Amino acid sequence: MKIVTIFWILLAVLCGGYGILIRAIGSGTGFFLVWIALAVIFVGCSAAAQAGLWGIMPQFLRRVTLVLLCLILVLFTGIGGCIGSKMNTEGKPGLDYIIVLGAQVYERGPSAVLRFRLDKAVEYLNENPQTKCIVSGGKGSNEPCSEAEGMEKYLIRQGIPEERILKEEKSKTTAENIQYSKKFIKSKESVGIVTNNFHMFRALQIAKRQGLEDPSGIAAESTALYLPNNVLREILAEIKYLIF
Repeated sequence: MKIVTIFWILLAVLCGGYGILIRAIGSGTGFFLVWIALAVIFVGCSAAAQAGLWGIMPQFLRRVTLVLLCLILVLFTGIGGCIGSKMNTEGKPGLDYIIVLGAQVYERGPSAVLRFRLDKAVEYLNENPQTKCIVSGGKGSNEPCSEAEGMEKYLIRQGIPEERILKEEKSKTTAENIQYSKKFIKSKESVGIVTNNFHMFRALQIAKRQGLEDPSGIAAESTALYLPNNVLREILAEIKYLIF
């Protein structure tokens, strides 16, 4: 029982510490609270183990608890595997268009997440000079300009000609990124989706749901420190997507 208690305490410390770290370095969202909530749950599990509650629980309740835990483990592992399967997609050469999905823009320029996407787009556009780039993202209340405008400026500074860039400035979500960007694309034209590796699986799933034919994933890197946070958020977002 002591080993089990220590195990739960260790998980609580790891989750709580990571949540505090994510909050301290400014992830831009309140998702760090999920890690704090997990830490609280694990502290409760530790207290329950220390008190020997598992041993005095009715057998039926123990079985139900084990089944639920196994289902959660299978669900998270399965979705995590799907996310991982698309994290290194390179995209087909010679696409007619690539769509760069928007993310936070600051006064100083694109956020780190968005710079990864834009740098990958620059790399692809330099290798495929006939491809046009659609930058997609509206203006949030905490942004100085539309995400599309911020992305266009960044791409131009990186040497991409303005005439190769098309702006979509209304979207607020990934689904809208795809939906509103489709107006630039004719039937049968090939399309690539540029987003971060952790986001690629769901982005391609949404693109297909929005009617794009055989969208090609072009996965950008992401900050390693943020990756557990981003993957967990994607798993929960995927569960929400499947339900609703």
